[in-house]
Amino acid sequence: MSQKHDLIDEILVRELKMFLTVPVKQRAACQEDPESFRIMRSSQFMVWSEEAIRSYLDDLKEAEKKGRNFMTDKYARMDNLIPRLKENSLIDKIVEIECAWNKEILEKYPNAMGGARPASSSQDTPSVTSFETYLRGELETYSDRTLSLLYKDVKEKWETGNNRAMDTSRYMVEQLGYDSLEDAEITAKKRAEQA
Repeated sequence: MSQKHDLIDEILVRELKMFLTVPVKQRAACQEDPESFRIMRSSQFMVWSEEAIRSYLDDLKEAEKKGRNFMTDKYARMDNLIPRLKENSLIDKIVEIECAWNKEILEKYPNAMGGARPASSSQDTPSVTSFETYLRGELETYSDRTLSLLYKDVKEKWETGNNRAMDTSRYMVEQLGYDSLEDAEITAKKRAEQA
């Protein structure tokens, strides 16, 4: 597991550097809080296979050599400022499964996940980007090899009835100091009732 953590740490260093240099009119709150960025992104990568992680790290290294910033590309796609970066049928397949998982976790833990992005691109507004649009923008920055490995991971989890969004969220809430998703849900519900 230590090897996987080392690879994720290397990805996070490279991604954070890209993230902090995304040209924006106004810096986003998450750009002012690198620790939250690290928690969110590391939680995501913890559910990836080591092979997919290595491939994505290679993508980042290649992008750096070419002077390309994946984060700039992703956010430009999310805001529909640039055309699609990639045509690959695996993107639609990954998005379909990940969106189903995301919907399930939003339904099961509505208070803990209450600050999450809306699920569907039909809910996009000028000021809010859905999970679906965000995910598509990110997947379009990946190489075909990374997409293939990621789809293999996603498909395997889907076929065994496991929800990667639950696993990702478990890692996230544990890093935030909760014992479990259930604990985070109870705490968030109490806060909402007191507000």
